[in-house]
Amino acid sequence: MSDNIQIGLILPDVLGTYGDGGNALVLRQRLRMRGYNADIVEITIADPVPESLDIYTLGGAEDYAQRLAARHLLKHPGLQRASERGAPVLAICAAIQLLGTWYETSEGERVDGVGLIDVSTVPQQKRSIGELVTTPAIAGLSAPLCGFENHRGGTTLGPDAEALGTVTAGVGNGVGDGREGVVQGSVLGTYMHGPALARNPELADLLLRRALGVESLEPLELPDVEKLRRERLAAAH
Repeated sequence: MSDNIQIGLILPDVLGTYGDGGNALVLRQRLRMRGYNADIVEITIADPVPESLDIYTLGGAEDYAQRLAARHLLKHPGLQRASERGAPVLAICAAIQLLGTWYETSEGERVDGVGLIDVSTVPQQKRSIGELVTTPAIAGLSAPLCGFENHRGGTTLGPDAEALGTVTAGVGNGVGDGREGVVQGSVLGTYMHGPALARNPELADLLLRRALGVESLEPLELPDVEKLRRERLAAAH
């Protein structure tokens, strides 16, 4: 790894509907506060996706934007190659769907996904909107996760994927099994907006530890972040 940590913000011009680009800002700031040099590399629809970055983030969008993103990532498979070598990938909302094996649009058309994670998604009758809280289900996370969900997708996890958390408030993956998000290989996905990493610093640091290849990071004392977490968790319940 170079002395400068490179954070890939993938297709912010296409997958930027919900402000999930803020996750890249959080990662960069948490690195810089610990003395690391870190930059955000924006990969637009006009750019091939480099496989050399240290960590990647993708956000949410609507059907047509998802289709554009899936087509671009299949044409330029740098993200897939980076994931294969273990670079962490954070997928938010629609990004879960397009990184899966397939998803169905609101018009009922099935679209092939990138195939990085073993999930499939179909529209649900009712849109899920509101605060979402989960108990994390993977090693390295202990604090409740919270965010704002806004989606119609019902995502089913295949046998090769596991859930990020178990829902305690809200809907989550939307198929009635009480699970939220997905973890498979180096990919971690969630339906939480917020941005998710601003509201869940422990999750941000898990991704950073994986990107840096370290067991621990220097703690950051950020009272305002903890205050935000307490407020949002209280609002959800």
